[in-house]
Formats: sequence, C-alpha cells, structure tokens
Amino acid sequence: MPTSAATPSTAAPSATAAADRGSGSLRAAAAMTLLGASTGVTALASSYPLAAGQALRYALASAVLLPLARRQGRLAHRPTARELGLLLALAGTGLFAFNLLMVTALRHTDASVVGSVVGCTPLLLGVLSPLLARRRPAPRLLAAAAVVVAGAALTQGFGSGDAVGLACATGTLLCEAAFSLLAVPLLPRLGPVRVSAYTTLLAVPMFAVTAALSPSALRAPTAAELLALLYLGLVLTCVAFLLWYSALTRLPADQAGLFGGLIPLTATLSGAVLTATAPTPLQFLGAGLVTAALVVRPARRPG
Repeated sequence: MPTSAATPSTAAPSATAAADRGSGSLRAAAAMTLLGASTGVTALASSYPLAAGQALRYALASAVLLPLARRQGRLAHRPTARELGLLLALAGTGLFAFNLLMVTALRHTDASVVGSVVGCTPLLLGVLSPLLARRRPAPRLLAAAAVVVAGAALTQGFGSGDAVGLACATGTLLCEAAFSLLAVPLLPRLGPVRVSAYTTLLAVPMFAVTAALSPSALRAPTAAELLALLYLGLVLTCVAFLLWYSALTRLPADQAGLFGGLIPLTATLSGAVLTATAPTPLQFLGAGLVTAALVVRPARRPG
C-alpha cells in the first residue's frame, strides 16, 4: 500500500519537534553561558550589602519585565491561587534563598566546593523532572548528566570547607533545581515573560525586608557596583531568565538541565580572558566532557 500520503503528516511533527529542540538547546546554552560569564561582574558588587543589592537588582528587572508582560495582552483569568503559590515558592527558593545560601556557603567553603555541589543540578533535574512528570528517568539521559557533572567538577576544581558550608551549598543546589521545576507547571499558561516578571517582582519585598533588618548600613553604590547591579538586573535577570524559561517551553527540564554544565566552563573561560591566564589541563578535560555530553545527549522519546 502506498505510504506517501502519510509521510507529510508524520514528517511535519518530527520537523517541528527537531526545530523546538534546537531552539530550546540554543536558548538554554545562551542562558547558562550568560550565568557563567557573570561571575566576574558579580565580584564587583560583592562588597555591597547583599540584600539591598538584590532588592535593587530585582526591582530594576521587574521594571523592565512587567511592561513586557502587559504588552502580551491580558490573561483570560488572573493567576489562580495555585499559580500564585507556585510563584511565591519560586521567588522564595530560586531567587531569595538561593542568593542567601550561596553567599553563606562561600563564607564557609571554597568556591570550588560550592561550584562542584551546585554543578550536580543536571543530575538532580534528570531524576526529579521525569518523576514529577510521572515518567521514569531515562538511563541514557542520567548517564549524560553524570558526565556533565564530572566535567563541571573537573572544570571547577575541588577545595575544602566545613559542615555549614556544605549544607548551604546543598541548599543552593536544591534552590537551583526549584528555579526550573517550580516554573514548569506555570509556563504553559503564563509564559516565560509573565513568570519572569512576577517572580522578580515578588522577590523585591523579600530582599527589601531583609535589607531593612540587616545590620549592614545602606549606602549608595560606587560606580563599579552600580554597573555590576545594572548588568545583574538587565542582562543576567531579564535576558537570562527569559532565555531559560523559553528553553523550558521547548525542552523537558531534565534535558535543559544538562546545559548547567556550561556554568563552570564559561566562568573559567571568562576568568581566563579577564586575567590572561590559560586554563589547566584538567579544565580542558572537563570542558571536553561537558561538550561531549551535550553533543550526544539523547532526545526525549515520545509518549
């Protein structure tokens, strides 16, 4: 029996899926590259009061994102109670707790240890994302995630720290995973722009109250600190958030999470450029492992 009539109907979805996968991969890679390359810029604002700086960062981001959300037209209904709860949880974990735990971890533990722990995000997403979607984790994807984690660890390096630092680093890892997993059920109806706008807006009072209760005296940022805060608010928050959440509308979180391995890689490369120092052989090996895992990562099976 001729099969030519069925070919277009089967080829079209396949081509669409491939295009979505390619577009999602590019967006995820771009988001993680911006995040990794921002480490040097973040260091410029490290002496500015943390909570006050983050409040300014997210206030600036929400001032940009909210008008973009309004331009998308009105929702048929306002966010439901469940959606509002997820947005609050997303802002409280992925933005508020993430930043506080990260800073506390860095005060007790080497940055390499924190980076290696947070670098386990692809493996965590590879397990939790399919379980939340009521499907079994794909063994090949878990293997790819393990390779990414190993490559990220080699790129980041190893160090020492205490129990408090390790606990806070683990909390940072969980918050990093929550940043993606809590957004997944929100994205189909709200979309990347609204999710980014609402969560950044909700994070502002969290940091503002913390800043008001903090013993650190508020002060005007220096020129370098102001430039860093502008970068964090406009590029790292607005652009990277939109890229990442757009990627999650095209890729399952377990596949998108593999690109988290680019964070230590791009951080190392950007640091090498800024300091004019060549990466070590182990860092090159780690970069090769991350690249190989991303290139040969398995596609999600239909159904």
